[in-house]
Amino acid sequence: MTKDTSVLLDEKRVFKANYKIVEEAHVKNWEAEIEKGKNIDKYWAEKAEQFEWFQEWDKVVDESKKPFYKWFTNGKINLAYNAVDRWISTNKRNQVAILYANERGEEKKLTYYELYREINKMANALKNLGIKKGDTVSMYLPMCPELLVSMLACNKIGAVHNVVYSGLSVGAFVERMNASNAKVLITADGTYRRGKIIDLKKIVDESLLKCPTIETVVVVEHTKSPIKVSELSGKEINYESLIEGESDECSVEHMDAEDPLFILYTSGSTGKPKGVLHTTAGYMVGVATTLKNVFDIHNDDLYWCTADIGWITGHSYVIYGPLLLGTTTLVYEGAPDYPDPGAWWKIVEKYGVTKLYTAPTAIRHLMRYGSKYPNLYNLSSLKILGSVGEPINPEAWMWYYKNIGKGKTPIMDTWWQTETGMHMISPLPISPLKPGTATLPLPGIDVDVVDENGNSVPLGKGGYLVIKKPWPAMFRTLYNDEKRFLEVYWKMPGGVYKAGDMARKDKDGYIWIQGRSDDVLKIAGHRVGTSEVESAFVSHPSVVETAVIGKSDPIKGQVIKAFLILKEGYKLNTALIENLQKHVRYELGPVAVVGEIVQVDSLPKTRSGKIMRRILRAQEAGEDLGDTSTLEE
Repeated sequence: MTKDTSVLLDEKRVFKANYKIVEEAHVKNWEAEIEKGKNIDKYWAEKAEQFEWFQEWDKVVDESKKPFYKWFTNGKINLAYNAVDRWISTNKRNQVAILYANERGEEKKLTYYELYREINKMANALKNLGIKKGDTVSMYLPMCPELLVSMLACNKIGAVHNVVYSGLSVGAFVERMNASNAKVLITADGTYRRGKIIDLKKIVDESLLKCPTIETVVVVEHTKSPIKVSELSGKEINYESLIEGESDECSVEHMDAEDPLFILYTSGSTGKPKGVLHTTAGYMVGVATTLKNVFDIHNDDLYWCTADIGWITGHSYVIYGPLLLGTTTLVYEGAPDYPDPGAWWKIVEKYGVTKLYTAPTAIRHLMRYGSKYPNLYNLSSLKILGSVGEPINPEAWMWYYKNIGKGKTPIMDTWWQTETGMHMISPLPISPLKPGTATLPLPGIDVDVVDENGNSVPLGKGGYLVIKKPWPAMFRTLYNDEKRFLEVYWKMPGGVYKAGDMARKDKDGYIWIQGRSDDVLKIAGHRVGTSEVESAFVSHPSVVETAVIGKSDPIKGQVIKAFLILKEGYKLNTALIENLQKHVRYELGPVAVVGEIVQVDSLPKTRSGKIMRRILRAQEAGEDLGDTSTLEE
């Protein structure tokens, strides 16, 4: 039987909260807020009161048909109205809502009033295309203002949006179009990436013969590249021509709290991508509440989340969260290292970004260049930093803290998923921080670490991460796949939500994510989390990034095989291999048996930056790679 083990990185560094940030914080007493959150009905009802409702709800959460929970039953509300319309009659009317910038140095600003008018024109245009409440509209667009406008226009009239990340290829695109039954597709002539134009329209034209439900294609002239109107696509229209002459006023659809808001496809490990379905009111309440508390959003903030809108982080924390709070959100189209590795820090200085939210993979990538580029720019406007996507290694955390936050800016290391819709485990600005841990469940969230039988495991021991009570932004089902919804997420004893991650709690109750349950290594009867092994490697001065998998071993069952990206000036030789083996053993203990180390130039990642270890495992075993639609290369 496999033992749970605490042969893990023992992080002793603790960073206390910055007193200036504590003074400003919306939540000043963690214990009191946690206590309030134990009564989920009362807690989330209070958070829902920040919005304007057309009709009050009857019940906060309906648990009568678990796990098909319902939130704010019979309430009537509209997301676009609360994100934009309600600010028009306030002093936010002329505040910048969206600040768009790109790698070419171009920018565009839309105030809340300007955004309101653009949304209404697009909403009216969609209605003229025959789109009505409940219909699906797909978007295959770069990071551009038209994407945000189109999503909010769907919200306004009750249409369901399905955003497909603009980096996906023909096969993945077709699969998502057909699965969502989209009637209208909004795309662009292309997108810029590292100075080159990627032809999105060509991919669309190749795909449409296989997408029978698409009736109309709307094309945004984003790069001003020559567009060939496809004879195969049926009705095709230019975005500007579509909205030309449309009224800048549009009636708002009164949505039921449980009406579908969007479908977002997340990659399956082998089978078809999963269509995660989110509904209206609970999602709004969860996303706005968590962004406000975790990033301590105030009226004078310039908030920047670097995620692509094609992923859940972009939905929740580039668009919806910031606009629901009435702040300014920066939308950036470009790579973190183009035209040079100082690109992001230049943006921070130029616009005075106050809150920055990005991924560990980007931080590790920029770490390769040392402190040179951050030191070229004034980053003093930053008040809070954030991390999302996968566990952040302690070394990457420290680099981010010292070089970007200058040792003064707390890092909100957030754990959540496409399925959860909102932050679930995270520090708050008032929390003592430990590098590499997501800290504690947020108020109103009940999380535990359990064994196969659903029993809580002792502190320091690894187990399955589960969520024991419903939360407002939870997804309702997998679109057209209820059976898979139940089998993947709700088969754990006790009727709890199984997140698919392994984790452990330390003596302070802080939660350390060890990696996906499929990725956990089993060495000589012990479970060892991939994130901890990778953190041990990255803490060595020669290593910038790594991915580890289990390699079959006749004696140990498995040993560690590590794929390393080394810093400039290092080369993998016998001496360095021995040094790394000793280092990892020192960090993790004798159970960390390193069987093989190889040097690589890149690691298989999704386009949202997550390392796909299963690709490495499949290659190692000579097996089929499964679903690779979200693979970056």
